[in-house]
Amino acid sequence: MPADMNDYFNKQRGEGGGNKPPKPPQFIQDFSKKATVLYVLVIVAALLVFFKPFVVINSGEVGILKTAGKFDPEPLQPGLHFFIPAIQDVIVVDTRVRIVNYKTTASEGDFDRRGGVLIKPAIEVLDARGLPVNIELTVQYRLNPMRAPQTIAEWGLNWEEKIINPVVRDVVRNVIGQYKAEELPVKRNEIAIKIQNDIAKEIDKLEHKPVELVAVQLRAIILPKKIKEQIERVQIAKQEAERVKYEVLRAKQEAEKKAALAKGTAEAKKIQAQGEADRIRIEAQAQAKANKLISDSLTPELLQLRQIEVQGQFNEALKTNRDAKIFLTPGGAVPNIWIDTKDKRRSSAVSE
Repeated sequence: MPADMNDYFNKQRGEGGGNKPPKPPQFIQDFSKKATVLYVLVIVAALLVFFKPFVVINSGEVGILKTAGKFDPEPLQPGLHFFIPAIQDVIVVDTRVRIVNYKTTASEGDFDRRGGVLIKPAIEVLDARGLPVNIELTVQYRLNPMRAPQTIAEWGLNWEEKIINPVVRDVVRNVIGQYKAEELPVKRNEIAIKIQNDIAKEIDKLEHKPVELVAVQLRAIILPKKIKEQIERVQIAKQEAERVKYEVLRAKQEAEKKAALAKGTAEAKKIQAQGEADRIRIEAQAQAKANKLISDSLTPELLQLRQIEVQGQFNEALKTNRDAKIFLTPGGAVPNIWIDTKDKRRSSAVSE
């Protein structure tokens, strides 16, 4: 041991007197105090990790505080919350929109959530005549966050199986049972609205309003094979009837078109003939009127004047050709004819 350490312990022994053990150095005493605090912190951290007396609630969730088996009626909102281990516990439940799909391809035990969607088998029901029909639905719903403690206390954590599934199946059976299988595809929209309204009414009847229904979509109506074949035959017959009806209507329209064209042509010819007749009549009337005007204008004095004019023309002709033969016709108004005897091939006529 170094001499300075011996001196230190001898000094401490001398100051205390007797066999009293020497005090540890100051830095050791300080380290001891810090180590005690560190040990306490480590123990507390270990207890926190082991008992975890706190919980973090995320958005879209609420917490249910359970104290000695009793649920607190007020849900815990998103955030950090502490509780007393072994006496209290916090149950975190999801309040976001959930989806359940009733599908034909799902098996009876396929109830696992896949991406937030619960898969269940299609709902098998009977129509009004007892024929089996499968219905595929999609139901969207959410837990009422303000009533979550009462809902979990009354229905348990598997509240979906006790509330949603029974209500949906009962409503679908009651609605589909009112229709015949062949009516279902035709009245699809009516049936979808009725199913959604009836499901909403049944859920609203539950005490404390545990669930909020968001939407219900009717995805498919799967009919028996014979019914499908019968519907297809009916549809084909209707389509054929509609085709024949269309052909008859088209032929009727074509006949009416031809009749209209023929009538139009006949009317056009009639109008044309009428116009031609009117033209001839108007021309005849005009000619008759002109003849009458001419006739009225032939006075005895005018005829005598015309005779004198013609006689003058004959005299002029005789001056040129003295061998001409002249045939005089009575009345004066009738043309006089003369023939040149020198040239038998030429003849002339003079009229008024």
